[in-house]
Amino acid sequence: MRAFSAIHGIVVRDLARSVRQKGRLIGGLARSFMWLILVGAGYNAIARVDGVSSYQAFVYPGIVVMATLFGGMLTAISTVYDREFGILRLMLASPAGVPALLMGRAIAATGIGILQGGAILLCVPLIITVSAGQIVAAAGVLVLSAAASSVMGLLVAAPLRSVENFASIINIVLFPLLFLSGALYPTARMPAALRAVARVNPVSYAVDLTRAALGQPAEFSLTQSIAVLLGTTLLAFLPAGYVFDPEQRFIGRRSPRT
Repeated sequence: MRAFSAIHGIVVRDLARSVRQKGRLIGGLARSFMWLILVGAGYNAIARVDGVSSYQAFVYPGIVVMATLFGGMLTAISTVYDREFGILRLMLASPAGVPALLMGRAIAATGIGILQGGAILLCVPLIITVSAGQIVAAAGVLVLSAAASSVMGLLVAAPLRSVENFASIINIVLFPLLFLSGALYPTARMPAALRAVARVNPVSYAVDLTRAALGQPAEFSLTQSIAVLLGTTLLAFLPAGYVFDPEQRFIGRRSPRT
């Protein structure tokens, strides 16, 4: 019950704070629509991708994942903010423990990722023709992508102690994840070295799974993509919890005897 209450309180607090920051939410949506409308429409005239009707249709699933990725990972800035101003230390003193605190943060960030990605997904009838079942499948992929993104954001934020550091480092992480995912262009046309990196990039599997859900050609199997996203969420959660707590209580490390 302590853990549940702590998780619930953190989720409500983080979601309320994110919703109040309307500029950040609107900016995230505006960024995605700019890519979809300006870049997508512009490249329609010069780019052709096999298996899809237009470049804009090809890039649409990638834009959905991009909105989810940015929404989920950037929400982790609240963790850095709380650490910088001492609020995190008070949270770590909670009897619920570090896993409950980290879980609450991850769920809240997942919710923001779903909100931003879902807003783009709702526009799918304007871009491509899909069935109701395909939209439901894409929504399920959206949840998996948002969960993986939120935990990766926490992993980046966990050791950082200032908002300025987070703002600098998160861009170094976000843009390679996006550009080496096949969201904006097929990975098959990349140089061999970059294509190898794209295959170990979890965002590649989120994009590919979204494309499959919306009826577009997929590079990976459904089982493989789902396994990678679930595995990324779990494998990122464990080290994030270890780094998150400066006293490392997450794994029960004992203090040296004096």
